[in-house]
This record gives sequence, structure tokens and C-alpha cells, in this order.
Amino acid sequence: MPDNINAGSLDDSENGAPKRRRRRGKNQGSRRGSGRNNSNYFGVIDLGTNNCRLLIARSRPNGFQVVDSYSNVVRLGAGLATTGRLSEESMDAAVKAIAVCAHKMKAKSVKRWRCIATQACRAASNGEEFMARVKRETGLTFETISPRVEARLSVMGCVNIIDHNKDVALVIDIGGGSTELSWVDVRRLKSESGARLHRPPISAWASLPIGVVNLSELYPENPDDLAGWYDEMKACVLKHIQEQGCEKRFVNTFKEGRGHLVGTSGTITSLASVYLKLPYYQRNKIDGIWMETDNLINTARHLSSISLSERQKEPCIGEDRATMLVAGCAIVDVITELWPTEKTRVADRGLREGMLMGLMNKTQIGHKQKNTVTEGKAIVEANIDPIAIDPNQEISP
Repeated sequence: MPDNINAGSLDDSENGAPKRRRRRGKNQGSRRGSGRNNSNYFGVIDLGTNNCRLLIARSRPNGFQVVDSYSNVVRLGAGLATTGRLSEESMDAAVKAIAVCAHKMKAKSVKRWRCIATQACRAASNGEEFMARVKRETGLTFETISPRVEARLSVMGCVNIIDHNKDVALVIDIGGGSTELSWVDVRRLKSESGARLHRPPISAWASLPIGVVNLSELYPENPDDLAGWYDEMKACVLKHIQEQGCEKRFVNTFKEGRGHLVGTSGTITSLASVYLKLPYYQRNKIDGIWMETDNLINTARHLSSISLSERQKEPCIGEDRATMLVAGCAIVDVITELWPTEKTRVADRGLREGMLMGLMNKTQIGHKQKNTVTEGKAIVEANIDPIAIDPNQEISP
């Protein structure tokens, strides 16, 4: 691996933004030099329980523009719920995907980068051993971030599509091995509009140790009793929420219509795509739209009631994700029952975008509107500037 990619991670910090380093050596992730190394490209890698994802972006005055992306299903957390360890097969797949990311960053002469790992590496007994292998074989150093930092980064990534007409926004980030819930104080967000927000106003947060991968493994699909299978998963989700003691947080605010949901996960974007009957996943038709929550949940419950083979035929789901999506549906279903809201904002942005904003020190708040989805159609309310992300750039959810 070339020297200019070696050990490219940056320091972790509680506010989710990397700390600056005064000294630069050959093993640091910020590099100045001659020729192409003076590029304005920034890169972030998110190694999750199910996917390895990369974004490369160019800094722009009002945000950034994505110039390259990569997503690969590596299933790093497969079997973790029962063995407590990352399997050799999963680690091999993850290392291979990370190597692709490293070469993409080298090809773009990325100036600064940050690489993070989440729940699978947090929970696995051989997580640190695997991180050492990644460094040895790819030259990239990964930070295994805490759930708190993960939640904060996810909020930063979608902060400019939060509705300022509400008092509280619940940001939901459903991953492969955990689900982060963050209650954002919109009143504070609104008062700081136009300012640089280095620490999002999160009033409360919780991390549930369940996601689409481990929940699917804990409750294998029962084709003879799909309703019972779905209810069992919902009961498990509710139990974990109650164990966190967060089931009553801001409930009255939501019941009074003063709260709204922001879904920043592949589950939410997939449900929106299925509802819209898209022939394939199209980011520019999904990111930032408002969706009637009833339509979201009806779609989730419909998918839980049909067979695996029927779900696999959905063009925006496919064979790989059809086995896990219903677990995500169960998580969304429980959350919307506890925190009812008329509309949910769908976000194909989150943790990686939050990382990019931290790298570029771009934390401006921009309040934008987008489309409302009604009866399978997107009705335009106003234009949206998705943090200057290229609207033609299609990124796998």
C-alpha cells in the first residue's frame, strides 16, 4: 500500500469532528505536498455490521459535492450474535472491500480521510485483532467509535433537513448491529440557524444493541407463521427500548404533533423506494422527501406479510437484503408506535456525510424543504440543496 494512504485515520472526538494535528508526518491522514496531493478531495469509510461504504467528496463553498462512492455488502457481523466473534469469511470480505476503498482514495489523491468501524467491531471479542489486520493489509487505520459518537455523526449528516416547524426531531439510524436514536432540540437548532454548529443539540440519545443483521439471526424467518415471526421481533425491539429506559422520552411532544421523525437508514430508504415503485434505487428521488408515516408503516407491514421470494422480486430490495429488511421494518414499526408523527423525513445521508462535514469543518445549518410522497407520487413543495451533494450521484442505501 502506498505511503500516502498509510494510517489515514484521524483522532476521534466526542463531538464527532476530528481533532486537528499540528505536526504532520508520513503516517497521518492529512497531507500537503506537490502535484496531485494538493487536491481538495476528502474521503470517509464506514465499516458497519453489514456494509463497507466509501464517500469521496470535493469541498464547495456551501458544503460539498460527492465525486465517488462505493458500497459493498461484507456481512462483517454475520454470526456474531451467536459466536461473539467475527468470522474468517466475513473478515476476508471486509479487508477486500477496504482495499478497494484505499485504492479509490489513492486514485483521487484524497487529501484528508477518516475511517470508522461501528457495532460489529465494538462487540466482537476479536475486533481489535481484526483492526490490526486491516492496518497491516490495507494500510488504513480505523477508529472503532462509540455509539455516542456514531449517533452524533448521523445527526450532523442530516441536520439541514430537520423541520424547523417542530420542537423535537427523532433521528433514527438503523444499522446492521445497532440502532441509534437521537432526540434533537429543534428550538435550539432554529435559534442557531446560519451559525456553525460544532455540536448538534441532542437532548437525549439511546443505542439499542439490535440491527437488521443480528435481529434477523436471533429470529429466523418462519414461512409458516410470518405474523408471529414479525410480532416476536417487534417484542424484542420494545424490550430493548424499555431496557434503555427511553420509551417515554418526548412521547407527549409527539402525541401533540410537535415532533417528527428523520429516518437515516437503508431500511427507511428501501421502504420509500418500494412505496414509490421505483424500478431501481435512485438517490435523487429519495433523499429529503417527506413520507406519510402511515404509508411507511403499511409498506413495512406488507413486506413482513409476503414470502421471501416475493420480497426478493422487489427491484429496490433484491436477494441480499430481502432476508434482513423485515427486521428493520419491525424496528421502524415499534418506533413509530411509541413516537407517532404524521410525516417522516427520508434521508439517504447520515454518518458518512457527518464525517465529511467534520473533515471539511463545514457545519453550517441550512433549513430546506423537499417533496411530500402521497399515494405513490412525489409532490414538490420546494427545492432542496442536499448539502451540495451531487443530486445525480446515486449511492447505495
